[in-house]
Amino acid sequence: MPTSSSVRPMTPPTVWLARGRHVGPAAEDVLRRHVQQLKDSGVLRDWLELPAAEDAQERVFEARWETGEGVIVRARLSLAHHGPADGREWLLAAEAEAAWDPRWPSPATMFWPDDPDAPWDHEAETGAELRFRDVNPLPSDDKELRRVLRGAARSGWSVHVVVHEAMTPDARGRLPLARLLPPGLRHRVVEHRAAPHQLRAVNWALRDSGVQVPRGGAVVLPGAPAPEGYDGDAFAVRSVFLDGSEPAELIETLSRFAASARPLPDGAEEVLAVLREDWHLLTLEEELARERALVKMYAEALEAMTRSRDLYREAAERAHEALTAYRESAAALPEPPAPEQPRDTPTASPLQQLTRTLERLKGGKGRRPTD
Repeated sequence: MPTSSSVRPMTPPTVWLARGRHVGPAAEDVLRRHVQQLKDSGVLRDWLELPAAEDAQERVFEARWETGEGVIVRARLSLAHHGPADGREWLLAAEAEAAWDPRWPSPATMFWPDDPDAPWDHEAETGAELRFRDVNPLPSDDKELRRVLRGAARSGWSVHVVVHEAMTPDARGRLPLARLLPPGLRHRVVEHRAAPHQLRAVNWALRDSGVQVPRGGAVVLPGAPAPEGYDGDAFAVRSVFLDGSEPAELIETLSRFAASARPLPDGAEEVLAVLREDWHLLTLEEELARERALVKMYAEALEAMTRSRDLYREAAERAHEALTAYRESAAALPEPPAPEQPRDTPTASPLQQLTRTLERLKGGKGRRPTD
């Protein structure tokens, strides 16, 4: 059973995250044309492309819009400037002034055109050729199937769901489920389809993830990190009718999973911090508020420096006064008495001198005179 990390910060309910890959040419031009069209039509309040050097690793676009409920949304999309020959990776973070409602317009379509053939909706984490708005049949090769599903089970930016076809569907059943999802989920969900004969191979590949796909049903994969207390049975759907009708139970399960408390995926903490702290697309009121905040911050810093200087000066004056008082008190003390000089060795008494002379004479009696 996968476990979530207790160290990672949780995804705020106001935040919408996505990660993908644009496989066509001139991705920057596609972005510029689309956001300008949306601004001209009044969908976007404004947008901005941040200046970048020629050797910059990414191009950054910001956009602001208002939902139908009057909630302001700010979004930042970064597009890899130099990428592989098969596409440019992009990261999108959007934050609303209220908890995110999946019925609101998808932030992805505020930057990318929502044309069916637009090449921006390729999933970027698993390394497989997967798309958000299309059906992704699982590979027929078992080894490749395991690679795709294990990568999907470790995905943190996207929501992966595996749907098993109990029998080969007709043309209506082969249509992607994305078209039936709320706009806020449409460009975050990757739909995998397992053919009728692939059920055993699929569940074998998913055994380490602690989930199983019911026959003719579907399961939402946990991702990494998994939501706290994730239970595969709680996000499994027993029956999915692939007849063109709306799979209400599956949509409810996907919506519930997307709204559950989930740790931020790898790299998202930095992306969200930049969105909040390095935002450039300011209104006049926001610019004034930012300038006032800067003035207040500088004033507080200056006041703190002045206070520190005064405290230092006061401490130095007190130290000087203490040193002066010590010197004055030391000068007022009486001179200490001079140390006594050591006395001379006392002279020998006459009796002692006579005794020493007798001892010398006594010692000389035993000597014989020399010739």
